[in-house]
Amino acid sequence: MLRAAYTPYRLDFNFKALTSRGALPYKDTFYVKVWDEATPDKFGIGECALFRGLSKEDTPQYEQVLYNLCRSLNRGEDYDISAYSSIRFGLETAMSDFKHDCLHTPFPSEFVGGASSITINGLVWMGSIDEMCHRAEQKIAEGFRCIKFKVGGQNFEQEFQLLERLREKYGTESLEIRIDANGAFTPENAQERLNRLASLDIHSIEQPIAAGQWEAMATLCRESPIPIALDEELIGCYSIEEKCRILDYIHPSYIILKPALCGGFCSAKEWIAEAVNREIGWWVTSSLESNIGLNAIAQWVGSMNVEIPQGLGTGGLFTNNIHSPLVRRGEELSYNPSKEWSFPELQWIAPE
Repeated sequence: MLRAAYTPYRLDFNFKALTSRGALPYKDTFYVKVWDEATPDKFGIGECALFRGLSKEDTPQYEQVLYNLCRSLNRGEDYDISAYSSIRFGLETAMSDFKHDCLHTPFPSEFVGGASSITINGLVWMGSIDEMCHRAEQKIAEGFRCIKFKVGGQNFEQEFQLLERLREKYGTESLEIRIDANGAFTPENAQERLNRLASLDIHSIEQPIAAGQWEAMATLCRESPIPIALDEELIGCYSIEEKCRILDYIHPSYIILKPALCGGFCSAKEWIAEAVNREIGWWVTSSLESNIGLNAIAQWVGSMNVEIPQGLGTGGLFTNNIHSPLVRRGEELSYNPSKEWSFPELQWIAPE
């Protein structure tokens, strides 16, 4: 008989993680595991990567929903988690891991065997201008040829001057610059800022204005000299009808897929299919998961034929991350099957 349990886990950042919504001292997450009652030592594990303050499912009853899910699974009953993207993401991972012999390989491929790698972008978090400049130079020195800057935390003029200095030093042939505005611009100032940023040969900009302003975003996508990518706009949009409607109305150049926030892996596959049908590009990023969630996303991406840098460089953000076989060398993320997983002592809750 299939059994299920969950546990909360708090991830501590190893730096001051600033976002457009303020500082993040830590990141709360949850793990879920499933196993056969006859072999309790073998289990599939997934991460229910709740993103507090961003995800629409960040509600007081979140843990109760996870408790009810595990209880229903333990009783052989169905339980509706369609409104809880991160729980779907975690359960899909755990069930797929269980299906593939509980080896923490939910998506077996050449990547899992160590025969291929994924090119990723370097991520420069918000901070002071000096901090951002230092982090960017550090990423470039490590071998990254694609850098994504999170902007909106400082004065725009200062951030522009930072990007301008970097572009003067590194041409487009040696450095691709992506920007994530996290909705920090307004419909009134976005076009002017995009026009200025275009002089720096920016690859793309994620979510220049806050989600939910479809008409303004559609106008920007038509008129912007920089390709626009939707990110937060996809959160909470799960049905095929909704996905088609947003892609047809706004028609961005790219969509950014965070499986834990956009409905899990099955939902992300639907986004990709609908985007491809409309000649809209896409790539995948993590959303501050621990290595449990990052491993699942990397394996999923590694099973597809991706050609552009992905946003999977968040594995080194925490002091107490789960030790995994994921290995980053420069801008390449790979999986070393000879390395062991190492889990801390976890207190599992298995509702009856």
